Amino acid sequence: MKKYDVIIIGAGAAGLMSAVELSKRKKNILIIDMGKKLGRKIEISGGGKCNFTNTHSDYSHYFGKNPRFVCSALSQFSPQDTLNWVKSHNIDFYEKEPGRYFCTKSSYDIINAFITDIKNTEIKFDTKLSDIIKTDNIFTLKTNNGNFLCKSVIIATGGMSYSHLGASETGYTIAKKFGHKIEPVRPGLCAIKTKSFSPDLSGISLMVEININKHKIKDNLLFTHFGIGGPAIYRASLLDCKQMHINFAPNINVFEFLKSAKQTNGKKSVANILSKILPNKLAHFLCKETKNIADYKDAELQQIANKITKFEITDGSAIGMQSAEVTYGGISTEQISSKTMESLICPGLFFAGEVLDITGDLGGYNLQWAFSSGYIAGNNA
Repeated sequence: MKKYDVIIIGAGAAGLMSAVELSKRKKNILIIDMGKKLGRKIEISGGGKCNFTNTHSDYSHYFGKNPRFVCSALSQFSPQDTLNWVKSHNIDFYEKEPGRYFCTKSSYDIINAFITDIKNTEIKFDTKLSDIIKTDNIFTLKTNNGNFLCKSVIIATGGMSYSHLGASETGYTIAKKFGHKIEPVRPGLCAIKTKSFSPDLSGISLMVEININKHKIKDNLLFTHFGIGGPAIYRASLLDCKQMHINFAPNINVFEFLKSAKQTNGKKSVANILSKILPNKLAHFLCKETKNIADYKDAELQQIANKITKFEITDGSAIGMQSAEVTYGGISTEQISSKTMESLICPGLFFAGEVLDITGDLGGYNLQWAFSSGYIAGNNA
């Protein structure tokens, strides 16, 4: 059996960044992955342009039992460090929104940068781990492509999202074997199923404000044939999305708008009046009555305004893992060092990326977490 300093399980963003740092330290490393190529999620991220970081990254943009767990990692390898790494590889990039960066050409630029940095690293694809054993501070990894020995293992297997790309529970299985707790997993950054809307609204998009408990999300919503999607809903899926209130006109005092229209356009229906501030189909869906606006009492107009600004959904549920961008939940951070990513109960065992109970908001936060945690693991394993 061949022996290595470190074996990395998973050839995604976190695993590759770990390999970059281990290569700098001249460690003898092996990457094993059950897929057929590197960076499968990187490839499809950002619509193929790879939203590789967000300079607003801090713990307030992360979710899990302990979002502050990310603080040390982000301070050791910051979004600026990611930008510097991208610049060092002469990758063209652009700022789509303040602080949110994408590749100008293709996500393959990021993947090729990793390939350049780890060119001397041994990689085994189509390799599935069947068991891992630790004896006398040495790990034995049993796979379908043989057995391997190492001093340290980095678990960077990702979560359960995008199951068609080969996601598995391998990381969770290893963690549990060595005594680590797994927080329940569910889909994150995904569309939401609800019967609150008509399929006829499918395709309509507009800016909304969503209120869930004390959280406010202002972004675009897209109606789908099964419910609602778009950036606002993707972000809402990281919260308790079963019950939420949606404001379809967040920049307008709808009650005052209707009262004014009652004086100036009294012979028009409320739906036609609302079509000036809402998509026509949505306006007619929210207000089906056809009588003139002049025939409404102000109290009735207030009720209509409330329906538009506080539309309640009580049956929201995230769609399945196959379409989710990330996994919410994962390996608990309670027994992992935030400074090194090493297990506190099994020396030599490290974790990085989405496999942990850390989930970032939409907009480059998850890749930044993968890079930061991978950097730390690679510097300490």
